[in-house]
Amino acid sequence: MGNSVPRIMLAGAGSGCGKTTMTCAVLQALTDRGVDTIAFKCGPDYIDPMFHRRITSSGGNLDPFFFPPDTMNYLLDKYGGSHAISVIEGVMGYYDGLGLSDEASTSTVARATGTPVVLVLNAKGASRSLLAELEGFLRFRPDSGIRGVIFNRCSPSLYPLLADAVKEHFGGEVQPLGYLPPMPDCSLESRHLGLVTAAEVADLEDKLHALSLQAEKSLDLDGMIALGRSAAEVPFTPPKLPEKRESVRIAVARDNAFCFYYEESLDLLREMGAELVDFSPLKDKSIPSGIHGLYLGGGYPELYAGELSRNASMLASVREALASGLPTIAECGGFMYLTEAIGGEPMASVLPGTCRDTGKLTRFGYVNLAAKEDNLLCRAGESIPAHEFHHWDCTEPGEKFIAAKPSGRRWACAQATGRLYAGFPHFHFLANPSFAENFYETCLEVKRGHA
Repeated sequence: MGNSVPRIMLAGAGSGCGKTTMTCAVLQALTDRGVDTIAFKCGPDYIDPMFHRRITSSGGNLDPFFFPPDTMNYLLDKYGGSHAISVIEGVMGYYDGLGLSDEASTSTVARATGTPVVLVLNAKGASRSLLAELEGFLRFRPDSGIRGVIFNRCSPSLYPLLADAVKEHFGGEVQPLGYLPPMPDCSLESRHLGLVTAAEVADLEDKLHALSLQAEKSLDLDGMIALGRSAAEVPFTPPKLPEKRESVRIAVARDNAFCFYYEESLDLLREMGAELVDFSPLKDKSIPSGIHGLYLGGGYPELYAGELSRNASMLASVREALASGLPTIAECGGFMYLTEAIGGEPMASVLPGTCRDTGKLTRFGYVNLAAKEDNLLCRAGESIPAHEFHHWDCTEPGEKFIAAKPSGRRWACAQATGRLYAGFPHFHFLANPSFAENFYETCLEVKRGHA
């Protein structure tokens, strides 16, 4: 099947070129115009979609390591099909993928989805060399998909010259679609796992307002909309997904310490019949009552370790719930919360080991996660694409799964039983829906047992 989904991709020449700032400027300006806009993010990033959601709807992640083209196009159609335009933010440099290949790169997503690409170039400290950079991206692959270019940190006096040069040199092959000048007051702060989360930026609305006003002045938003409308239909065969079931209640940890979730994964649980009940391990006294499952996502528990540790009633509630056999998923930060301590601050002590800061990225990147024995999520030998992205490590990271990088490096990881998955790797339920199905069925068993 194929449906019309107007769409553009904002891709960068490399990390740090200003993709997220540019994407937020475009999203906010289109939203302020009254254009029904939705955002997507390439790759496994959690943080950028949080910024998108502060502005408009988000369709979540399009990740070619997690999903085949059919699933990416299904997600693009499912979430973007009812909107006037979808804006897809790239990840890293346009051709940066696994190793020195472009496998699982932003360009892979562009080709798989047939999305017109607008390249974001950093104009700071450059002028004519920007034409050479654009030439390289266009010619590196004959099917680059690059149809437009926008310049970040570009002086207002330089842009007209650049725009004329792009038109003359490329003869309409690529459109100049505007610029943003240096806007230091609108910069987004970074931390070791990327940007500071949207909830932590106190003046975010002011920054977004300023970006929107500037975008109206110096970006060709009409040209971007027209380019998006020129995109071909999205072809796909829908993936086979679990059917709707009897309802269960699943508690989901949601606060500044636990905020890394793929919303489409949670949507799959909802579509199966789940009622998701948010709670805060930071602020609440206990997990919600009457639940049949627990999801402790990733995030930054290390930044709030003292506050989490002082919430003794919540820690006791979590210990009691897991001791009673409550089906539980705990990814990365959620896993750390279940150990004995984070940075010397006592935690739930459901699992052995203590967590410390390694001072560097540890076991970073995509992996295939395969079970060594039957557990809450799958049978022995079954697998799911996943990723790890963390500076902190645990003295007891577990050994119930094997994580294998595309390079061939392998290691044991994760604690798992018939009622638990707890480990550093993150995964997306749509990468292997049977994992969601198995979790849901175990929650149903608990519900029926309670009844």
